[in-house]
Amino acid sequence: MKFVLTGDSDCPIARIALAQGESVRTESGSMVYSRGVEITGGLNTKKKGLGGVLSAIGRSITSGESMFVTTATGTQSNGEIAIAPPIPGKIMELHVDAAHQYRLNTGAFLACDESVDFTMVNQGITKALFGNTGGLFVMELHGEGTVLVSAFGDVLALDVVPGEPLTVDNEHVVAWDAGLDYHIEVASGIFGFTTGEGLVNTFTGSGRVYIQTRNLANLAQAMHPYLPTASS
Repeated sequence: MKFVLTGDSDCPIARIALAQGESVRTESGSMVYSRGVEITGGLNTKKKGLGGVLSAIGRSITSGESMFVTTATGTQSNGEIAIAPPIPGKIMELHVDAAHQYRLNTGAFLACDESVDFTMVNQGITKALFGNTGGLFVMELHGEGTVLVSAFGDVLALDVVPGEPLTVDNEHVVAWDAGLDYHIEVASGIFGFTTGEGLVNTFTGSGRVYIQTRNLANLAQAMHPYLPTASS
């Protein structure tokens, strides 16, 4: 994928160049503009017919992922599509190959090469009950190519090494190496009431975790006192 990031560093857009016949898949609703590009949409599944509809609905319910996926295909030699995430923050590139596969938190996916595929991996009922890591399933990337992910605020890469677990507030997790083990738990007390913290995600093994420096839950909580109510 050939792309450049333009605009303000805190609110960039990704301008993706497409040769004739070249395609990328993008998050539904992320397009800002396009030229020399054909846009098509479809169900977020490889199954066809009624089975495909039910599969897309099931993936949406169990993972929070969109039922639909958008494909942009170049119709001329200098096609271009610009995309942006719905929230302000960084756009980051991940390279996927046999040695580098990732799992993405809900809402992190922005775009990928056609050569990159993904499956929804069952993360177990215990992990699904806590936090914002995709519900019962999370997206795991496969294949070889480029993936663009988005974050609220800046993106930091933290390395996990054997014997030194990494604990991250669950709302700050963006992506992590698929080979890492992880578990989600209450930080302390009853849902963190004794410390003010909520759910945390502890990673073990060897790999890398990408985190965002801000989270939407804290922003919503900070804005709540200033929002109008039905009685005002």
